[in-house]
Amino acid sequence: MKTSNPPRNFSTLPPDCVLNALESVGFYSDGRLLALNSYENRVYQIGMEERAPLVAKFYRPERWTDAAILEEHAFVQELAEREIPVVPALVLNGKTLHNFEGFRFAVFPKHGGRAPELENRHTLEWMGRFLGRIHSIGALKTFRERPSLDIASFGEQPRDYLLTHEFIPADLNAAYRSAVNQALDGVSHCFARAGDVNALRLHGDCHAGNVLWTDDGPHFVDFDDSRMGPAVQDLWMLLSGDRSDMVRQLSDVLAGYEDFCDFDQRELHLVEALRTLRLIHYAAWLAQRWDDPAFKQAFPWFNTQRYWQDRILELREQIALMDEPPLWQA
Repeated sequence: MKTSNPPRNFSTLPPDCVLNALESVGFYSDGRLLALNSYENRVYQIGMEERAPLVAKFYRPERWTDAAILEEHAFVQELAEREIPVVPALVLNGKTLHNFEGFRFAVFPKHGGRAPELENRHTLEWMGRFLGRIHSIGALKTFRERPSLDIASFGEQPRDYLLTHEFIPADLNAAYRSAVNQALDGVSHCFARAGDVNALRLHGDCHAGNVLWTDDGPHFVDFDDSRMGPAVQDLWMLLSGDRSDMVRQLSDVLAGYEDFCDFDQRELHLVEALRTLRLIHYAAWLAQRWDDPAFKQAFPWFNTQRYWQDRILELREQIALMDEPPLWQA
């Protein structure tokens, strides 16, 4: 999904451009600028002269159309209006998406917090309640501009990119090709076992790093990967450990979730399939961004012989896991 006239220097977005962009929408910085932990976009905490700091997100060119970004903003605003703890983009001059010297950006209030303690059963149940509320709203409409989470876009296309652009070392190419194809066959079988499950508007990337925890509970941030998909996509990333650990954690999450939203247990057939798709997609995401100097600095281990050996072993493990029964029998 391409946008016109992408800025050429996104990988080295200059600080003065960031500050001038904020001034263009009426905010004057005191000069403090802190780059936050984001690689897909450029995100900064910016000190203000006469108010609390703000967060500015500059969107990576050629990833989302303007309409897709605005659809995400509208979804988050819809959640905020229902008193669900999210952080919507500020409406400035009647808009949430702005342009400065070819850079598209949005401004958000700064919201503090810490990582949630996912080993705590009370925390998991609390998270489940709010995810149930998010999904109850997400099910009311469908995205028209944002894509769905499916095997083609998250599995087959990333696989093809890695193979056609020769990221896999020659001596590992056959092993990787075999493992990824077997893994995608396993994903297809999992989706077939799950049947025709409902798709709804999701957070899409609901891991602990995208949840800010305070004494008042969770705040969900960064809906940049929001898309249509099965509800379990927003649940499985909260689970970790061995099978018995994940069964307990899932029970805790669903204890809160089902206070607000029904959960179709057929979707449990998709947990390892979705994990497999994420692994394939993540490797291709790194490859597609490898020309960005920030990625080479942050991920020096990518594209090494050891990296691809580990990915082959990882996929083989997933092939076995996808053959096991779901965490709870449907």
